[in-house]
Amino acid sequence: MLSRKLPIAVVSVLAVALGACSDDGKQQQGGAQMPPPQVGVITLEKQTVPITTTLPARAVAYRSAEVRPQVTGIITEKAFKDGAFVKAGDLLYQIEQDTYEANLAQAQASLDKANATVPGLEANYERYKRIVNQGATEIQLTDAQTSYEQALADVESAKAAVKTAEINLGHTDITAPFDGVLGVSNISIGNLASPSSSSALVSLNQLDPIYVDMYESAAQVLSASGKYPDFKSEQDLSGVKVVVKLDDGSDYSVAGHLDVSERTVNESTGTVNLRAVFDNPDNVLLPGMFVRATLTVAEEEGFLIPQLAAQIEAGGKVSAMFVTSDNKVETRIFQNVKVSNNAWLVTDKVSDGDRLIVDGFQRLVGGVTDVTPVPVKINEEGVVVDADSGSGASSGSSSGGDASGSSASGGNG
Repeated sequence: MLSRKLPIAVVSVLAVALGACSDDGKQQQGGAQMPPPQVGVITLEKQTVPITTTLPARAVAYRSAEVRPQVTGIITEKAFKDGAFVKAGDLLYQIEQDTYEANLAQAQASLDKANATVPGLEANYERYKRIVNQGATEIQLTDAQTSYEQALADVESAKAAVKTAEINLGHTDITAPFDGVLGVSNISIGNLASPSSSSALVSLNQLDPIYVDMYESAAQVLSASGKYPDFKSEQDLSGVKVVVKLDDGSDYSVAGHLDVSERTVNESTGTVNLRAVFDNPDNVLLPGMFVRATLTVAEEEGFLIPQLAAQIEAGGKVSAMFVTSDNKVETRIFQNVKVSNNAWLVTDKVSDGDRLIVDGFQRLVGGVTDVTPVPVKINEEGVVVDADSGSGASSGSSSGGDASGSSASGGNG
C-alpha cells in the first residue's frame, strides 16, 4: 500500500510547485511589459507653397545655323579653330576674290560708260523739243526721247550690276551671323566652296541663352482641369519659373522661365512641347543634353506631406499616418493631392498642429496602435534628425526636403 501512495503524494507536490512557478511567470511577464514604440513626428502648419511638376527635358541651342557659301570659289583662308567661340561678324572663311573684284571693275566700267552717254542724248532731246515743227519732225523728237530714256535705263541697269558685283565680292568673306560656338569644319583651304554643295561649311550654335524643351502629356496641358489651363490663351509665360537637374544629379545653378507653349500635340507621343529659356554664361548646358526640368505652375495654400511619409494607394490616392491626441496611430487617405517639389500638397483632412509620422514605420508592424511621438525635423539633405540635437534619427530615413515637409520620393513601406 505504501508503494502506491508515495507516487500520488509526489504528484501532488509537483502540481503545487508548477502552479507557483506559473504565477511567478505571469507576474514577471506583467512587470516587464514593453512600452509603446517611439515614432518621429513633425507638426504640420498651413502655408502657401508652389505647385510644381517635373518633366523630362532636353537642351536646345537658342539659335543654330549651318554656315554655307553664297558664291562659288576656292577657299583661301580658314580663320578659326574648330570648336571656337566667335562673335557676330567674325571672319570664318575667305573665298578667292580675284574673279569677283574683276566682275566689280567691269560692272563699274559699264556704269561709267552708261553715264557718259546720258548728257549728249539729253541735250539732243531738249534741242528737238525746241525745234519740233520748225525744222524737226515729231518722229525725230520721239526718237531723241527714246534714246535719252534708254540711256537712263542703261545707267540704272549698270548700277544694279555694280551692286550685284559688290554683294558677290562681299560674300567672299564668310562671317559668323551671331555669337556662338563653332563645330568642326567640313572644308579646308584649297577646296572649292559652292552654294549647291550638299554639306554646310561648318555649324554654329548660340549657347547663351539656351532653350530647354520639355514634354508634357496633352491631357495635362489641354484639359480645363489640368495643371496648365492658362497656357491655352495668349499670356506672358515669363512668370512660370523653371529649374533643371543635370544628368549627374546636380542642380543647375541658374533658374529659367517658360518662354513658349506649343499649341499642337505630337501625334506619335501624345505630348505638348513646352520651351523654357535659361541664361548659360558658363556653357554648362549643351545642345542635346538630357535634363529633368521642374516647373512652378502656381501657388496654393495647404499642408505639405513629405513623400517619405506617404504611400501611393490604388487609383493615385495618397495615404499617410498621423498620431492622434491620445497617441494612437491613425491612417488618413487623401484623394485630391498636388505635387510641390518633393512633397504632396493636401488641403483637407489635416489641421494646424496635426502630428505626421515621418520616422519609425518599421516599429508599427503587427497592428501596433499606441505609440510614443518624438518630435523630429528633416534637414536640408532630406535626413530625419532629432529636433534639438540635429543628429540623425534611428531609422536614417532620407529625402530631399526640409522640416516643413519637402522630401524626396519614396513611401513609408
